[in-house]
Amino acid sequence: MDWPGLPDRPLIKGTLLKRYKRFLADIELENGEMITAHCANPGAMTGLKEPGLTAYLSKSDNPKRKLSHSLEILEVDGGLVGINTAHPNRIVEAALRAGEIAGLDTYETIRREVKYGENSRIDLLLESEGKPPCYVEVKNVHLMREKGYAEFPDSVTARGTKHLRELANMVSQGHRAVMFYLVQRTDCNRLGFASDIDPLYAETLVKVVAEGVEVICWDCNITLEHITLNQPLEIAL
Repeated sequence: MDWPGLPDRPLIKGTLLKRYKRFLADIELENGEMITAHCANPGAMTGLKEPGLTAYLSKSDNPKRKLSHSLEILEVDGGLVGINTAHPNRIVEAALRAGEIAGLDTYETIRREVKYGENSRIDLLLESEGKPPCYVEVKNVHLMREKGYAEFPDSVTARGTKHLRELANMVSQGHRAVMFYLVQRTDCNRLGFASDIDPLYAETLVKVVAEGVEVICWDCNITLEHITLNQPLEIAL
C-alpha cells in the first residue's frame, strides 16, 4: 500500500528556529527566507523543538489560510519524525481499508468521526452485519526519551483520558473498543506510557484494558514522499 500521508507536491526543506504558542513554528528556508509555519501538534514536542533541527514543510495554495506552510517532518539524529497530528487517522484508515491490520481486517464498512458517548466522536467505527461494532480511537505518538522506547502522552491529556473511559463504556455495552497508537517515528521498537507526565492517563489505561479495551501499536515508514503503516510494536503496560 502506498498511502500519501503527506501532500502530493514535494516538501520544502528548512531549519527550525523556534516552536511556540503550541501551533506556530519559525523556520528558515534554504534560500534564507524566514517564515512562520502552522504546527499541527498540540503536545509538548519534547526533543522535537530544539533550534537547528532540519524541518520539512508542505505549502498550501488556499488563499483563506493565514499561514501557507505547515510543519510536517523533523529530522532527529538521522531519523525522520512525523509531527502533524492530522495524518494518523487517515494513515490508519487507509491500512484498514487495505486489510493490512490483523484482527481489524474483517469489517465491511468504516466510518469516520461518528458521534458516540458523552459528546465525543470516535475516530473510526468499523461495522459488519452480525458482529458488534468496533470503536477505534487513534493517537499520535512521537515522544522518545529513551532510545528505541516510544511513550505516550507527551503532555497531560484530559481529553485522552476521557476517550479511554468512553471506550470502556462501549465495551460495557457489548461493543468492541480499540485504542490504536501510531508512532510517527522510524527509530522505536516498543511503546510505553509516561506515568510521570500524566499519571491519571496511565492509571486509566491499565483500568480500561482490564475492562476489555484492546491496545494496538504500530510504527510508520516515513519518507519525504509518504508516511505509511509499517509494523506492530511491543507494548509495555
